[in-house]
Amino acid sequence: MHITYVGHATLLLEIAGARLLTDPNFEPKLGRFLPRVSPPGVALDALPRLDAMLLTHAHADHLSFKSLDALPRDVPLYAPPAVSRWLQRKGYGNAVPLDASETLTLAGGKLRIHAARATHQGSRYMLDRWRSAANMYLLESDEESVFFAGDTALTPSTHTLVEQVLWAHGRQLDLALLPIGWAPRWKPGFRRGHLTGEDAVTLFETLQARAMMPYHWGTFRHVTATAFDAIDRLRAHLTQHDARDRVHVIEPGESLVLGPEARA
Repeated sequence: MHITYVGHATLLLEIAGARLLTDPNFEPKLGRFLPRVSPPGVALDALPRLDAMLLTHAHADHLSFKSLDALPRDVPLYAPPAVSRWLQRKGYGNAVPLDASETLTLAGGKLRIHAARATHQGSRYMLDRWRSAANMYLLESDEESVFFAGDTALTPSTHTLVEQVLWAHGRQLDLALLPIGWAPRWKPGFRRGHLTGEDAVTLFETLQARAMMPYHWGTFRHVTATAFDAIDRLRAHLTQHDARDRVHVIEPGESLVLGPEARA
């Protein structure tokens, strides 16, 4: 399993002979005022041939139309149904609906991708609540597994997909890809739809994963936080935590490789 951190929620996943790109965003800034602080870890024109793209929800930091326009239109783009229908109406014929509790297969059936609903209000604009669904994804083959949480909050059921697909068959999750964020105290609603670094470590422990890799940091400035507030706090939190050796902080452009020896 080979995971490259492109930036924010964009990761290149290579597993079971398939290559997938999550939430493609290669833009130099979000909107008019939130610049990118580090270039994409892999340039658009340097991407390998993709087998699929996974889109979690419609927020601008996860769904970039400019990036989709620059990517091949013959690569399936899986998204929550309401988002997929919207993309199809906008001319993205490669958009394919993947709803919670549904599964697709790639790589000749070797790779299975399961979807579940995230706890995140993911509509693009304030009034388009019919597009609010957000997905999480579990990718698994007979040998490996990786959970990509998109954007979500910590809830009593966030781990259910892993429980149903892996634990029920006596398997353990190999890698948890978890978003981290931070907001000041005067923004108390943040954790209703996001994970702090501490929340991500708690979810990592609940998922009983062998390794964790945080994302959603080091890419864009935000209105209420810098691009590095969340990772700085996570690093500080891990200094005294038992899980610190199993949390892999990968910089944009770097890769994490997990082989059989990492699962022994």
